[in-house]
Amino acid sequence: MESLSANVLAALPELLATLPYFGEINTTPYIAAVGIFIGLSVLFKVVLVVLLARLRHLSTKTTTDVDDVIIAALSGVRTWVYTLVSLYIALQFFALPNTADKILTALTLFAVAWQAIEIALCFVEYGAMRFLEKDEDGDGEVDPNAATASHMVTLLARIALWGFGIIFVLSNLGIDVTSLIAGLGIGGIAIAFALQGVLSDLFASFSIYADKPFRIGDYVVIGTDGGTVEKIGVKTTRIRTLQGEELVVSNAELTTARVQNFKKMEERRGAVQFGVTYETSHDLVKQINGIVERIFEAIEGARLDRVHFTAFGDSALLFDVVFYVESAAYADFLDRQQQFNFELMDKFAELGIEFAYPTQMVYHKASA
Repeated sequence: MESLSANVLAALPELLATLPYFGEINTTPYIAAVGIFIGLSVLFKVVLVVLLARLRHLSTKTTTDVDDVIIAALSGVRTWVYTLVSLYIALQFFALPNTADKILTALTLFAVAWQAIEIALCFVEYGAMRFLEKDEDGDGEVDPNAATASHMVTLLARIALWGFGIIFVLSNLGIDVTSLIAGLGIGGIAIAFALQGVLSDLFASFSIYADKPFRIGDYVVIGTDGGTVEKIGVKTTRIRTLQGEELVVSNAELTTARVQNFKKMEERRGAVQFGVTYETSHDLVKQINGIVERIFEAIEGARLDRVHFTAFGDSALLFDVVFYVESAAYADFLDRQQQFNFELMDKFAELGIEFAYPTQMVYHKASA
């Protein structure tokens, strides 16, 4: 840059001017510096405006959204960044003090690195949204744990890009970054050992997203605890139990535990056992199977699997009924079971069939 500015000054004629207190000075470097600064600032602005206008015009003719990401990235270019770059190039016509030159160089490099990182993050966020944030359920809304995974990828990308950006700035300032990189490597290993629990939960959260054993809104049972999943975070998953309290479980534990996901149920199975008294006539006992079958034929959303007269109990004739409710909601299951119970009671009352309850008969024999 210095040799280029020297060549530019050599090609320009000297413009001498006499100023009070300063005497005769060559104004060529000052005029060139001001011209370069204004010219580059205007050029950057014009190119940016023209390029954005052209891209916006082209984006109306395309169906892809990649051009929209490019427009968003270029729209994020800050005026102060290219103004600072223009100032840095313009000041190369002067021999600045060493400290001032290093400060200006550091600020310029930092501004360029920051702007490059912001542009790169636009594409990272687009990729994360495109490949991770999906509507898995088809309800028109992004799955919340997919959005969490997307945010984690963006966060990790931001950390990595800033790491490379800092190394880039330090390297261009003449600082030996070899020892720094080695130190970061050793420090990274030490931090990994110290935070192995946190990192384990972090990678477990990615595993939960990729494998999808459950989602936000699912009712799950983990061991003796159960509840509705409210949030899948970087380290923990929050579950709202039936009692109302919040259960916090580490993601690493969830990937190793046996998890029952009741939201995955398509239907629920129910089993009912009832008994009738031994005084029930033979003909009425034989009608009970048909009675149960007709009741389930009239219950919407439920189907009978089987009904059998299974055993002679101590004080009852026992029947087993197995049925399915075509809904995963537990409330729907209870509604259908309740409906069956009511209708069975009504039908038995109509036919004079009595439900059995534990009884015991004692015979006394009178002695002569």
